[in-house]
Amino acid sequence: MLVKTFASAVYGIDATTITIEVNIDKGFKFFLVGLPDNAVKESQKRIEAALKNSNLKFPGKKITINMAPADIRKEGSSFDLPLAIGILAASGQMDADQLDEFVIMGELSLDGSLQPIKGALPIAIQAKKEGFKGFLLPSQNAEEAAIVEGIDVYGIENISEVVDFFNGNKTLSPALFDTQKAFEEQLDLYDVDFADVKGQENAKRALEIAAAGGHNLVMIGPPGVGKTMLARRIPTILPPLSLNEALETTKIHSVAGKLGSRTSLLTTRPFRSPHHTVSNVALVGGGSHPQPGEISLAHNGVLFLDELPEFARTVLEVLRQPLEDREVTISRAKFSVDYPAAFMLVASMNPSPSGNFYDPNGDNPDSEYEVRRYLSKISGPLLDRIDLHVEVNPVAFEELSSKRKEESSAEIRKRVIEARKIQSKRYEELESVHSNAQLPPKQIKKWCEIDEAGNAMLKNAMEKLGLSARSYARILKVARTIADLEASEKIEPPHVAEAIQYRSLDRDGWLS
Repeated sequence: MLVKTFASAVYGIDATTITIEVNIDKGFKFFLVGLPDNAVKESQKRIEAALKNSNLKFPGKKITINMAPADIRKEGSSFDLPLAIGILAASGQMDADQLDEFVIMGELSLDGSLQPIKGALPIAIQAKKEGFKGFLLPSQNAEEAAIVEGIDVYGIENISEVVDFFNGNKTLSPALFDTQKAFEEQLDLYDVDFADVKGQENAKRALEIAAAGGHNLVMIGPPGVGKTMLARRIPTILPPLSLNEALETTKIHSVAGKLGSRTSLLTTRPFRSPHHTVSNVALVGGGSHPQPGEISLAHNGVLFLDELPEFARTVLEVLRQPLEDREVTISRAKFSVDYPAAFMLVASMNPSPSGNFYDPNGDNPDSEYEVRRYLSKISGPLLDRIDLHVEVNPVAFEELSSKRKEESSAEIRKRVIEARKIQSKRYEELESVHSNAQLPPKQIKKWCEIDEAGNAMLKNAMEKLGLSARSYARILKVARTIADLEASEKIEPPHVAEAIQYRSLDRDGWLS
């Protein structure tokens, strides 16, 4: 008897429906075809034990299973449940009439219970798109998949429940998830605030500009001045995620298996801070079975690289293309997958090996040569892609001990949101541009026009600092953001002057 069940495979952050054809005939062998990997091939043993321990029978006949389309590689143990259900239906142990209305996924334990899977959200989205009535999956993933409206999602504890459901012996209730309510309740759940930061007004100003325009930023300062403390508070001043951004971000974390058991929808902007020993693959994504890397997990949020020069140069160089294209492509011999990577890069670093700024008249143990060699670990092309270079100095005792109330994240965020509204309206006709940092080169001349005084100031800075054409464009974008924060239609000379001062790491200007 031939029976078909439907499952799904995730490639990138999108799912592809897989048709599982099970045929039982005379004989005694088990054949599994359709390009399965080792984890899928091993499912036979898990299915045999699970069926036996659930008082069900594994047929002692010739079983042939085809996973179509056969030219797509099937990976992982989440195909256990649809394979087992196909075998049970083909052997007459359960009713097969409704199987074509459901997508079924789940990893089987030997006792017949189900283990959670990765990628439940994109699978549910694809199932709805293809018109399936329902989605059966482990109960641990039910809330995550229930975010998708228009398809019934059933959380299952064990294989016996699935059999009873299709035989009409058990009624299952669809999982319910109020997406809008959960989104609104958890929108501002941050445990840090800029009100905790004493002093550092210059750094706070730079972070506000970066958040308002979506600009990349690097902070330079000695150890203990608060660089990491400042960076961890950046998500609290970024505009709240829209519902579409929350769903897109959740999809990536779902595919990577990074959603916690109590988290079904990510409502706050992600903050990723990989250690400096991270590998190329862990940062960008990839592997034998491609998975999203840290830059994709930071999509719509912040990627923080602490102690930037300590990262391997080869690791930092792979950031150059994603910073420009805002996506990363992982290519293999037979396929390629795309992961979104629209993140805000925030980095911190010491100004020298000892951690101190260079002072030719001071007691600094690092020579000018050592400082230059330390900074040269970061390539010029990468620095060009970082819009703001911010010097962070030690805070005086008077400021640390002051009882003055510092400005809160909520107050800063209000100004950031207003600036972003100006940018959204300005670029509403440009499909992929939502902030000044995303402005393509051909649009800079139109939207970042400066007067003669500003132009002369910028010309002088380029000649003295030896700025590249890319640096020139980024100064204009930052100046545009500063003007937006002041609700100014025109970019004035003071806006250009402030933007220029955030290029301190450019080679000719750092030590002078």
